[in-house]
Amino acid sequence: MDLRDAIRTIPDYPKPGILFRDITTLLGDARAFRRSVDQLVAPWAGGKIDKIAGIEARGFILGGAVAHQLSSGFVPIRKKGKLPHTTVRIAYSLEYGLDEMEMHEDAVAAGERVILVDDLIATGGTATAAVQLLRQMGAEVVAACFVIDLPDLGGADKLRALGVDVRTLVAFEGH
Repeated sequence: MDLRDAIRTIPDYPKPGILFRDITTLLGDARAFRRSVDQLVAPWAGGKIDKIAGIEARGFILGGAVAHQLSSGFVPIRKKGKLPHTTVRIAYSLEYGLDEMEMHEDAVAAGERVILVDDLIATGGTATAAVQLLRQMGAEVVAACFVIDLPDLGGADKLRALGVDVRTLVAFEGH
């Protein structure tokens, strides 16, 4: 099974010229979803991973499944203002300005081994900020895992430059 076949491409979304890679079709296909999670988990099966950090929102779905498979805790990383307890936050750049993400201040302890999970790595702005946030709290970011890589946009290389092991399952070249 080629996981690409389970990913829908939507042209001109959210704006003209963009090919949006939609994993909702992969999530709806039991075999593809299971295979994706199994492949994301494989390098760390049997190892000690304390937490899986998932980036809102598709990273919650994938990260929850990965955390379950690895018997790890799960940490949601959300947009500013969405978490109910005391948080730590970081600002990061988007194409059109700045945004902020946050997590609970007690979500990770210093020295905990954490894997970051999201559906897609593009420019790497959000994932880089998440790595910085986790490290700010003393976590050891063991890896960052994504179903999809858009290598032309360079996000995975930015994470590697930070010393983060990056695992992706499929790549889509070009825009």
